Amino acid sequence: MGTDRELILSSLKKVEKWLEDHHYKGYDPADGLTSYLRPLTFGNLFLNRVLQQIIWRSPVNLRPLLGVRPLNSCIGYGYVARAFLILFKISGEGLYREKASSCLNWLIRNRAPGHNDYSWGKMFDFASRAGWQKKGEPITVWTSLIGQAFLDAYEIVGNRTYLAVAESVCQWILKVPRSRANSGSCISYAPSKHDDETIHNQSMLAAAVLTRTAKYAPHDEYLQVAREAIEYTCVRQRTDGSWFYGEGPKYRWIDSFHTGYVLDALKSYIELTDDRSYQEVLKRGFLFYKNNFFDENGRPRYYHNRTFPIDSQCAAQAIDTLTFFSDQDDSAMDLAVRVAKWTIMHMQDPTGYFYFMRYPGIVIKTPMIHWAQATTYKALAYLLSKCSQS
Repeated sequence: MGTDRELILSSLKKVEKWLEDHHYKGYDPADGLTSYLRPLTFGNLFLNRVLQQIIWRSPVNLRPLLGVRPLNSCIGYGYVARAFLILFKISGEGLYREKASSCLNWLIRNRAPGHNDYSWGKMFDFASRAGWQKKGEPITVWTSLIGQAFLDAYEIVGNRTYLAVAESVCQWILKVPRSRANSGSCISYAPSKHDDETIHNQSMLAAAVLTRTAKYAPHDEYLQVAREAIEYTCVRQRTDGSWFYGEGPKYRWIDSFHTGYVLDALKSYIELTDDRSYQEVLKRGFLFYKNNFFDENGRPRYYHNRTFPIDSQCAAQAIDTLTFFSDQDDSAMDLAVRVAKWTIMHMQDPTGYFYFMRYPGIVIKTPMIHWAQATTYKALAYLLSKCSQS
């Protein structure tokens, strides 16, 4: 483990330097609508999606040619803050505490406009299958994950301001529409609910931050809404242990990093509440995850039934999820290390940043900020902390 730890630490330092040299700015897969070509879409949703996807999927980084500039990222700051807090906890270096505080203060200043409670959205307009998401419009995924950063800070630093932000996040979540069913309810992706928005991962992430906040700020409604979200997803687990991305017909795929979100949230809920109703669901889900999303050498898969594309987000989330499950699955830590080593050897540029995607014979090397740099930085920090304990 000593040699592995040195490799992980070396990689961590490289991406840390890249992040700081670039002032925590980078591209995002979906930032194409900041291009000067956007007026040519005439406000049409389909044409906006076409422009967005061309820039997103191009094997060559078209952004500098099309006027798309590196941006800060709310979710990027959230992940980097969590990494700094982990590194402060394991090293005791006050500089990491200061860096985490700087990131959290940036998030406090850059909350979504027009909302009384803390929430965060993208730094650009986004055209999705479900419709428009406007710049700054808060979304449940990012708000929930950023809420976890403030809870980390409260636990590690003890500043009650951070807990107050997490409570505000929960109040925002309570106002997000929910799709109610006979078994549970699904917390929507955004306040502007779409009829078929029954997507699992953001609902589970919201449940996780509600549950964790309730540990420090008891609130019956936090736990009630969390239980309903947990029930909704758990009863819809497929017989093989997997989950579709969402229950709507157009959401019927199974992918790695969204499955990781669901598993992390469910494990967190069970451990925080000691509600063991869905322990077997968790076991089946993790077994499916472990057996279907990885090659023997640690190469992560995006989908359960084919190898490509190799996606940096799947790698980062895999390292995170496998490390989180290492306390209840003896093989999880070894697999986390294998994924980290494969990712470092095949996805990290000599300058320190991580590539976006790999296809057969093609590597998309565009330096994304949260999709690869921030998420991988946090995942490697978390893995390092567990390696340090062994």
